[in-house]
Amino acid sequence: MWREMKTRELAATAAVLLALAVPAAAQDDGMPQGKRPTVSRDAPPSSNATVNLINLLVKQGTLSEEQAAVLVKQADDEAYVARQATRDAAAKAEGAEKKATSAADATSPPGTKRVTYVPEIVKKQLREEIRAEVMDRAHKENWASPGKYPEWAQRIRFYGDIRARYEGDYFPAGNAPLTNFSAINTGSPFQEESNAPPNPYFPPSYNVSQDRNRFRFRARLGADIDLFDGFTAGLRIATGENSSPVSTNQTFGGNGGNFSKYALWLDRAFVKYQPVQDVVASVGRFDNPFWSPTDLVWYKDLGFDGFAVQAKHEIDEGFTPFFVGGAFPVFNTDLNAGLNIADLQRNNVVPVKLPSRDKWLFGAQTGFAARFDAETNLTMAVAYYDFTNVRGRLSSSCLVYLASDTCDTDLLRPSFAQKGNTYMRLRNIPDVPIPVQTFDYQYYGLASDFRPVVASAQLDLTQFNPIHVILDAEYIWNTAFDRAAVASVAVNNLGSTTDGSASVYNGGNQGWLARMAVGNKEIKHLWDWNAHVGYKYLESDAMVDAFVDSDFGLGGTNLKGYFIGGNVGLGENIWGSVRWMSANNIAGLPYKVDIVQLDLNARF
Repeated sequence: MWREMKTRELAATAAVLLALAVPAAAQDDGMPQGKRPTVSRDAPPSSNATVNLINLLVKQGTLSEEQAAVLVKQADDEAYVARQATRDAAAKAEGAEKKATSAADATSPPGTKRVTYVPEIVKKQLREEIRAEVMDRAHKENWASPGKYPEWAQRIRFYGDIRARYEGDYFPAGNAPLTNFSAINTGSPFQEESNAPPNPYFPPSYNVSQDRNRFRFRARLGADIDLFDGFTAGLRIATGENSSPVSTNQTFGGNGGNFSKYALWLDRAFVKYQPVQDVVASVGRFDNPFWSPTDLVWYKDLGFDGFAVQAKHEIDEGFTPFFVGGAFPVFNTDLNAGLNIADLQRNNVVPVKLPSRDKWLFGAQTGFAARFDAETNLTMAVAYYDFTNVRGRLSSSCLVYLASDTCDTDLLRPSFAQKGNTYMRLRNIPDVPIPVQTFDYQYYGLASDFRPVVASAQLDLTQFNPIHVILDAEYIWNTAFDRAAVASVAVNNLGSTTDGSASVYNGGNQGWLARMAVGNKEIKHLWDWNAHVGYKYLESDAMVDAFVDSDFGLGGTNLKGYFIGGNVGLGENIWGSVRWMSANNIAGLPYKVDIVQLDLNARF
């Protein structure tokens, strides 16, 4: 009988002792769920002593309002868990008490007195078991922190940026018309033989004489997703007036004007695998995998399609060699690519499918990063790139009667280009006046192969930390360039003569850039700042012009000149920028442009 009395009294007392063991904040159910005391410098006194203490720390400047709000939320969550534990413990104790009472009443004689006694070890064990059970349930059902994202969503990190820009383009007198070969190659072919008096057809050309003011913006939104076992994925969408690989700018009033909506493009889509800390493999469309301190060779926002591997390893303290290699399809031939061959005897055309003209970029880079001391860092690298099938070739004899007719090397024309590279005619069109006259509808391809070697270096001096002094240098040399071969087929980049003799090709295959920057390395906070100045020299056929900077000289190669600019922080992750660029043609017809850009940037 004594054992049965103890059992029932033990159950009856458990709930009381467990309730006393729960923090007082957990027993306070007077505050409506989801509402918390206001935390700020001007908040009125609260009935909660902890909140009053936090408010006092905020007023004294020890805590910010954001930090205080986080502390109050944490206390709220813990109190919420404790309240649940109290309720569950009370319910279990009540059930145990009822069972024990029923059993004792069935065996005890009337008038039996019971004394409650719960050993301390039992109390402790009950508290730990119930708390563990409640916390496990809170974790699985996600009610320990109401409003928290589910586990799968916590593996996604969103990021983005917005930029508003004013750009002024100023052309001095004396510029000569520059043929827009990209407009020809992506549209109708140009009828060359009519480019003479009395009825000349002028090829499309760039604006090189009328100043222009543009207000532009750029918006990008991306997500990095942590998958499993070293796998990650990424997506990013961006604005842009077209599918240009080197610009995501959208001009206000473009796309038809009248407040028309603007297009979004898939800018990044990739999967990465990192089996160990120092090795990363990427496939899809991703950021430039090659280390490039300037935009002499690759535009800073250019995305690469294909496959790349990056590896690095610190072999000695402060000395880390690295390697990058990859293969990237630049152009893939349409499965239905073909042409129509005229059969003059039967007076009809014969459809013929063309062989593949796929274009690829293969690249490899090796270098090292060295930290000589806490204030001096040097990074150097050498890269080799091989562009295949990018040079144009003269077609076999091709009869062209209509602008829609095709020849067997038409696919070698660039599908995207800026300006600066030297071009050649692609079509070998004989003059056949009978029975139907042929016409010289012409497309153009690059006159040179491209296998550039690029040397890059950056010296970062932090003696005045957080102020950095950064010196960047880059040099490019197109090893596949054959001056005689290019000169024999060139249709542009020809120097003018004063004696009436034929113009001579005066392009080149080298380039270099030097830049110095002073200030904060990154602009993140209010009044962070930096400034830079530099000089750029990039000859016509040093690099494929489609992938270089789209701002300097309004994009492309065959340009030289200086640039200067700076940035200043206007708040957390908000900054303003100004840049001035002055560019001149190196070869060919005279061309000069000065550009000013004023930017307001924000990232999140």
